[in-house]
Amino acid sequence: MKYLKTIKELETLYGPSSEGAKRKGADHLTPLYARWISEAKFCVMATVGPSGTDASPRGDDRPVVRIHDSKTLMMPDWRGNNRIDSLRNIVEDGRISLMFMMGGVKDVVRVNGCARITTDETLCNSFAHGGHHPKCVIEISVQEVYIHCPKSVIRSKLWQNDTLVDVPTIGDILKEVTKDDIGGKKFDVDLAQRAQKTLWS
Repeated sequence: MKYLKTIKELETLYGPSSEGAKRKGADHLTPLYARWISEAKFCVMATVGPSGTDASPRGDDRPVVRIHDSKTLMMPDWRGNNRIDSLRNIVEDGRISLMFMMGGVKDVVRVNGCARITTDETLCNSFAHGGHHPKCVIEISVQEVYIHCPKSVIRSKLWQNDTLVDVPTIGDILKEVTKDDIGGKKFDVDLAQRAQKTLWS
């Protein structure tokens, strides 16, 4: 099997980018990029560290990030599974990428930058939700922001929900990989109730 080994081989394979693709990026949040991101309640956060890479879904019932200024985003870290893989990477490396998506919208907005974690009490409390507040806030310094074409969303028909998909549940997968009594149908039933109770704490 043949593998590409140089950038020149790669560029020859694909050819030049369009003028729009070359020039759509900015090193800060322009007014329209800020408007787009301020509407997004979901993103995928990618980080890198000594042990490898991590991509984590992030969601909120409000904007998933708060725009502090044209170079800075603030993201509350709401409760997950306490593996804190992304947070470990941020502490050890700091490089971060965000991919913002909105249901029904085919375009995607991407941000690359550097992140750090703060436990500033005033800032954490400013994100309070129903008496709960995040343990920390991720501060993201924007280095690059750009909009991504809709081809991948169009090809996948991501937002067309007219076909039911039958995939394994978390309970199914846990039962398979742990090979013991973790997981199964009871886990899925309990998870649905537990998730609602622990969304914010």
